[in-house]
Amino acid sequence: MIDCHNHIGAELLSYLHGDFPYGQQLEDLVTNGGALGIRRWVVFPMVSNLSLSISAMRRGDITTEGALASVPYEFENQRMMREMHDYFPDHGAKVWPFAMFDPGRNVEGQVKALRSLYERYPFQGLKVQATIIQSPITQLNGEGGAFLDLCEEWDIPMLIHSSVLPSDVWSQASDIVDIAKSRPGVRFNIAHSCRFDRTQLDRIAELPNAWFDCSAHRIHCDLVLRESAVVAPPERRFQSNYNDPAQVLHDLAIAYPGKMMWGSDSPYYSWVAMDGDAPYSLRSTYDLEVQAVQALPEKMQEEIGETNILEWLKIAEGK
Repeated sequence: MIDCHNHIGAELLSYLHGDFPYGQQLEDLVTNGGALGIRRWVVFPMVSNLSLSISAMRRGDITTEGALASVPYEFENQRMMREMHDYFPDHGAKVWPFAMFDPGRNVEGQVKALRSLYERYPFQGLKVQATIIQSPITQLNGEGGAFLDLCEEWDIPMLIHSSVLPSDVWSQASDIVDIAKSRPGVRFNIAHSCRFDRTQLDRIAELPNAWFDCSAHRIHCDLVLRESAVVAPPERRFQSNYNDPAQVLHDLAIAYPGKMMWGSDSPYYSWVAMDGDAPYSLRSTYDLEVQAVQALPEKMQEEIGETNILEWLKIAEGK
């Protein structure tokens, strides 16, 4: 089985703000996931980066004023590739790296850095999480389209974090599907099952260049049971039994054949943060995420845990 959604490195915003989790090492990911039967991983750096102010992140704010770097993710992408190729090449041979990018800040500097990195350490895709860095994904329709141009030039896919929370103006799933529709030469993965938004899932099903992953699946099912605004409201929600995460996976795979890909979002299959004076806790484990897939029929496991992922990556079986 392949895990198509994993973070490695240190998440400074979570650590400084007192949230959990706040990091993952490549060695731990491959060792722990391998023990559960996973053979390959798509990996990318954590989201906050040195082009954002560390002192502001400690307050929970996002600004570039006083940051340690001017080019988003230049350091983080390089460090991940060194960890894979130079420090732990045996583990690195089992992962497909994606480079992170910011869709709106210093685009020219990022493109230059990505081209330089690609010459030394070719990567298999680009990844963006626009919500945490507060950089609207719609910037891909303007200057940020340079990142889509790179994907098309190198024939690599893009993985985009999605949201349906009304206050999240940076990563709306509907905007992302619009972008995918406008760029048929780029392959897209729109993450987190579009928060179970049936409207956007239906739109993805109509696009030959778009897929979705079910990363952090169990805690998203929990969010439905809590009637959280983080997931789609009942009138737009994909209908299933959210008391049973395996059943939800089954129903999604049936409704959207060839479109769903399995990913854990490690280490973000759990999320714990303070909500006032008490912790807000969403907890799962890597083992439980895998168990939900293993409860499916074998052919369905193969489709969402391998076949669809390899098609999105455009990688032949066995590579």
